[in-house]
Amino acid sequence: MEQEVGESLIQLGNSDGSNSSSSDPVTRVRKLLFRRMLVGIKDGRFFLGTFHCLDKQGNIILQDTIEYRSTRRSSPSPMEQRCLGLVLIPSSCQNSCHVDCSVEEQLSLLKGI
Repeated sequence: MEQEVGESLIQLGNSDGSNSSSSDPVTRVRKLLFRRMLVGIKDGRFFLGTFHCLDKQGNIILQDTIEYRSTRRSSPSPMEQRCLGLVLIPSSCQNSCHVDCSVEEQLSLLKGI
């Protein structure tokens, strides 16, 4: 995945609760809508897609999703990919979650945490 200059990935995580009461969780999630998101799951696969929604249980739905998975070392390409479309990723399977955005957007998103 190539990124343009000035863009970076921010990692989403659970806040320690210190400033979370000052920011509405719904507002924070709305800021992430329609952004490119990379979600890693416990079996080693990654899903890159456009963030569509998050339900109360923490399941993530991505649209226009591409799945990336490791292949055997004998393969010329270390990663295999396939287009999936709309994907639901259960919260129990999620290992990591990153959002693609500019540095300025990253700072504004982190202010709510």
